[in-house]
Amino acid sequence: MTTVEFAARRRVRINGALVAASEDRLVVEVDQAYGNCPQYIQQRLLEPAAGAPTAAEIFPDVALSDSDAQLIGTADTLFLGTVNPERGADASHRGGAAGFVRVETRTLLWWPDYPGNNLFNSLGNLAVDPEASLAFIDFDAGRTLQLSGTAHVEWDHVGDPGDDAGTGRRVVFETQRVVSGRRLGAHEITHQPYPRNPVVTDRKDHRP
Repeated sequence: MTTVEFAARRRVRINGALVAASEDRLVVEVDQAYGNCPQYIQQRLLEPAAGAPTAAEIFPDVALSDSDAQLIGTADTLFLGTVNPERGADASHRGGAAGFVRVETRTLLWWPDYPGNNLFNSLGNLAVDPEASLAFIDFDAGRTLQLSGTAHVEWDHVGDPGDDAGTGRRVVFETQRVVSGRRLGAHEITHQPYPRNPVVTDRKDHRP
């Protein structure tokens, strides 16, 4: 799992075992914990929001709706879940300027891989198991979007439109399940982008 303190631009990766779960709580027994650098974390101050989701607000599907595509096309943050057959699941944070995730069709999206800590945890997992999940958040409204499907890495896009940071790498994700409509118990009151986000080089209206 990954925990992020947006106001301080801090994040910690935690590896362990889920030992208990209830409707409003997950308990993890920690085996390993290590900090990650603050790169691409947008600074945010959140405050509690009134209201709670109801079953009628949850919309499962196999493809993105117009509002889903709009949320992704304006997002500056996502969370990526991957799995290793021998070591278990992993979660990581990805960030960039708004629009760094490109929506190609109602079931296909991609984003450029920016320079990071050079450990390639997530990309290494995808090399052996394509199963993946994504989570997006509309921090203004508190709306969330969860995707499950498969992903792979393409390594040969140096200089292509969308190669924002010049790595030539992009992660391509194909949806198999979309769940939207859940709302967080918080919303954003201030927002400051990470000062060294790469510029989105092929900006367009992200509506498939």
